[in-house]
Amino acid sequence: MTMKANKQKKLEKAGWKVSSVDEFLNLTPVEIDYIETKLALCDSVKQRRQKKRISQVAFAKKISSSQSRVAKMESGDSSVSIDLVVKSLFALGASKKEVAKVIAAS
Repeated sequence: MTMKANKQKKLEKAGWKVSSVDEFLNLTPVEIDYIETKLALCDSVKQRRQKKRISQVAFAKKISSSQSRVAKMESGDSSVSIDLVVKSLFALGASKKEVAKVIAAS
């Protein structure tokens, strides 16, 4: 999401510094790539689950987890391991090639 140019100019004129999230958090390129990849995988879990019309509760049972864990996974919560995300994609029927496409597209 980008800020409108006139709003950015007003903020800068008022003494505010406008920067990107990665600049603000001082993220390395490796950290940015990791975060973007994980978020893409999490989004893919949500899309696949919804496309199959499986509730979070039913999916949680399928992967021996909880509904709240599935919700956290789908929102990209940092407490969810990337292992669980990838295993969830496989549980939803994704092939290795499809998982690789999600990673490559991120």
